[in-house]
Amino acid sequence: MLPFGDERLDGRLAGGGLPLGRWHEIVGAGLEVETSAAPGAYAALMAAPLARRGEAVWVLRRDDLWAPGLAGLGFPTERLIQVCARDEAEALSVMEDALATVGVAAVFGEVEAVDLTAGRRLQLACERRGATGFVIKRRPFGGTAKQEAAGSVAATRWRVASAPSEPPAGEFGLGSPRFRVELERCRGGRTGAWILEADQAYSWEAGDVAHPLRLVADLGDRELAPAQPVRRAA
Repeated sequence: MLPFGDERLDGRLAGGGLPLGRWHEIVGAGLEVETSAAPGAYAALMAAPLARRGEAVWVLRRDDLWAPGLAGLGFPTERLIQVCARDEAEALSVMEDALATVGVAAVFGEVEAVDLTAGRRLQLACERRGATGFVIKRRPFGGTAKQEAAGSVAATRWRVASAPSEPPAGEFGLGSPRFRVELERCRGGRTGAWILEADQAYSWEAGDVAHPLRLVADLGDRELAPAQPVRRAA
């Protein structure tokens, strides 16, 4: 397991942390379906502790991954291997091979859809060496969405969007990147929603924290404030 270090989040995950030796889905909404900026950044932050233990392979179909940006978030880019695939089938095949390779700790794959057969193959590949996979759902060149079969063998499914940042107290400007994160599905766990922040992003100390994501707000059980009565002028 890979704990986030906050019981409000870890308590929702089976075993008290992100399951390792499995694969996980990260999806976006709106324009993020094509650019995948927030989902990709979140996936990198979530997997950064794993990448410090072994090699990290990133399989993409559009060659637009900006490694300096990942380094600024605290991801160990010296362990990053990028592979640009020709199509979805090749991307999934490369993911399988990478997950089953000695010394690889994490594999990212930007693909549009994973059917049940492909999902089972990914899971078997994870189990061979204990590597963990992160499927980032993306249509890199736009177009019409594919019809995806119901059901998935992914251990978790996360929906990620950017959230407004806040500068440190008493300072001006932008703060660390924040994400609105929804855990939509978790085998053996419970769903929830949070605002997470990239802890110490763009800092020389970013690699020293236990986990680069910090929970700043729990959105899972919020209740709407009661409506206030309208006052009319006399």
